[in-house]
Amino acid sequence: MIYQSTYQAAVVIAPQVEAIFAQHLNLARESGEEDLAPLPEARFVEVIIDATFWASLRKEEGHSPKISLAFLPPKQAGNPLLFKQRLLLTPSTLAKIAPGVERAGIHLGIWHDGDEVYIWGTTTSIPNFCFVLDVSEPSLLVIKHRRIYGFGKFTNVAVLKGEQIKIVDSSSTSVPDTPTILLSLLDLTAPSYWNDAVNVLIQLAVSMRAHQRGGALLVVPDSCKTWLHSIIKPIQYDIQPAFSGLSKLLSQDRKEASQIFWQTALKREVEHLAGLTAVDGATIVSDGYELLAFGAKIGRAKNKETVEEIYFSEPILGGGAVMMHASKLGGTRHLSAAQFVHDQNDALALVASQDGHFTIFSWSVQKQKVQAHRIDTLLL
Repeated sequence: MIYQSTYQAAVVIAPQVEAIFAQHLNLARESGEEDLAPLPEARFVEVIIDATFWASLRKEEGHSPKISLAFLPPKQAGNPLLFKQRLLLTPSTLAKIAPGVERAGIHLGIWHDGDEVYIWGTTTSIPNFCFVLDVSEPSLLVIKHRRIYGFGKFTNVAVLKGEQIKIVDSSSTSVPDTPTILLSLLDLTAPSYWNDAVNVLIQLAVSMRAHQRGGALLVVPDSCKTWLHSIIKPIQYDIQPAFSGLSKLLSQDRKEASQIFWQTALKREVEHLAGLTAVDGATIVSDGYELLAFGAKIGRAKNKETVEEIYFSEPILGGGAVMMHASKLGGTRHLSAAQFVHDQNDALALVASQDGHFTIFSWSVQKQKVQAHRIDTLLL
């Protein structure tokens, strides 16, 4: 039986996805990389997206499915869990099996026999540049791949929300003032320069977005205290001395402790800090990740002008930088973050909205203006 797609976005995006993965795989082979995933051909991508989209709209015992599908044969899956009988890839099958495989790091293994696409089992191990499709919520699908060096969050390729398609555009970061966190999310940071602190900032952003209460995180230089000029006194939740749980982990000699233990401890500290951003006001950390305060109110620094025009961009095709008034970007939280960076050019501000949007504010030396990068497409 040949599967007939009825989700139009799957038909539209499938050839583009094949082309993107083909480019990644070709470059990786030319660089001598091994353990590479198979190319996800458009005909299979279309089927996988279509079946997963319709499955995302179903419910089992009142719960919507949250699943991750990986396109690979069992022989490339390390130590896979294999079903005795293959399961046809259909919305009904995915919805039924979803409750058992919704935990992080577990993928349903998808492969093909001729034109027939089937589910062969589950795996926690996938090769480099493996095509992965995640269901984040009903009708919200994320296409991603495992980073070539296997550490950190998967790299997003595209996001589908109903009929809306957003394809990540890595070329949108060609300006010299692009924040390092954005380069890392786009997998553009060379591995020899990989910075644990940048990876932690990504994890903080993901955790901030996950609590769905909105929040602001200000990252300020440890070397000076001028940022205090932009904070209204008294600070309700000032931390004295600064809390160094996260910073101590980052400075720890990893050879003295197991990697799994370290990552577990890191996740706990990240969740602890990110949770504080749900409190009204801004959470403030040093660039060495010491917690300085939370619930802080931002005010315009003395002798500083009110922020007006900023550059706004989103790293997707068609999301190039445009000039806009700061007040049009969002509510009070966004405006105050933009003002803070306008006054404190060496600071970084991360803002999560309750509706899921996530924005990084930084200072552009080249443009001499605040720039706002909307990155929720990369955090899913």
